[in-house]
Amino acid sequence: MNIIPVEHPRYQSHFLMTKADVALYTKEKLQVFTNDPIAVEEIGDGNINYVFRVVDETTNESFVIKQADKLLRSSGRPLDIERNRIEAEILQIQYELAPDLVPEVYYYDEQMYAVVMEDISDYQNMRYQLIAGNIFPNFAEAITDYLARTLLPTTDLILDRAVKKERVKEFINIEMCDISEDLVFTEPYVDYKKRNVITPGNEKFVTENLYQNEPLQTEVAQLRNQFMNCAQALIHGDLHTGSIFINQTGLKVIDPEFAFYGPIGYDIGNVLAHLYFPLVLKLFTEPSGESFTDWLLETISQVYELTQTKLAHVYEEQVTFPLYQSTAFEQMQLNQIMNDALGYAGTEIIRRVVGDSKVKEMSLFASDEKIAAERLLIRLGIQLITKRNELNSGEQLVQNFKALMREGI
Repeated sequence: MNIIPVEHPRYQSHFLMTKADVALYTKEKLQVFTNDPIAVEEIGDGNINYVFRVVDETTNESFVIKQADKLLRSSGRPLDIERNRIEAEILQIQYELAPDLVPEVYYYDEQMYAVVMEDISDYQNMRYQLIAGNIFPNFAEAITDYLARTLLPTTDLILDRAVKKERVKEFINIEMCDISEDLVFTEPYVDYKKRNVITPGNEKFVTENLYQNEPLQTEVAQLRNQFMNCAQALIHGDLHTGSIFINQTGLKVIDPEFAFYGPIGYDIGNVLAHLYFPLVLKLFTEPSGESFTDWLLETISQVYELTQTKLAHVYEEQVTFPLYQSTAFEQMQLNQIMNDALGYAGTEIIRRVVGDSKVKEMSLFASDEKIAAERLLIRLGIQLITKRNELNSGEQLVQNFKALMREGI
């Protein structure tokens, strides 16, 4: 879509738009759909930003406007509005690297903190699709394409080192990183803000296995320190199934508002982690749905294996610096990435079980199933963290999970 915005006195400084404001903004600022009736629908269901779908009712053309506010949508607390600029620029970089897997940005308004982008209504939120038990045979192939094409090329193994350093500076995302550093890597193990939400009956289990587990906390401290100090690649930073919109022909990755220069394994680990939640949900609530759970187990295995294979392919194709072309160095780098991925998968699983930012799946267990399901997930997370240097194949991930299921709680 060709959008050529114009200056307009109404939009010289930020204000939070309503649907009526968005309709005016479309015609007055964006200069599109000016002669036709338009429909504006508020489609955002997240905790942070406001999302509007704009449709030309004559031609059925459409686009999406995502606007940030100075206050967090869910709680009203202040949040740096600069996150919206970061998200727009990240999407543009990722679109250049993987245009079939990322929505196109048409325009970013730096006064209104609004991103105008491709409408992806042909795709559906993957989290809810998996909760419904829908199978996507091409998911592993598509998401591992996204991971390989958007992560390694943003490192200085491939990217010009001066450009990379400028990007590290440009995409420092202080407040969003602070959220992750607390919710993912601190509070599940040291509940110093008293925000954890523990299911009654699991208090002792959480205390013994998380709060008093010093060996685990040592491993988490290492992962936390690496998350904060390893400016390896331009990562999405919140790559769960709610940030993936999917259909039977492909997918689109959205919402990189947590993006910054961090460890590659963090994005890979988040993808893996969020495949376990619908898996455990179905095993506990619909144990007869074997075709779906078998597919999810195979997908977990494929995501691990294909990511490793495709990262190696990108490495061998695009890394040209002689010292980095050493086979031993390449293997060392890839091994570290995949080990990190398992550790970060574990921290993501644990934080979604005990932290205050749950996933939808955790609300769908019957009361008599929830304690056992949470304990299984916590034990899984602990194993992924503590055994991340021992598990080195997709098949091992599957067998590790099946062993935990057989052991029971």
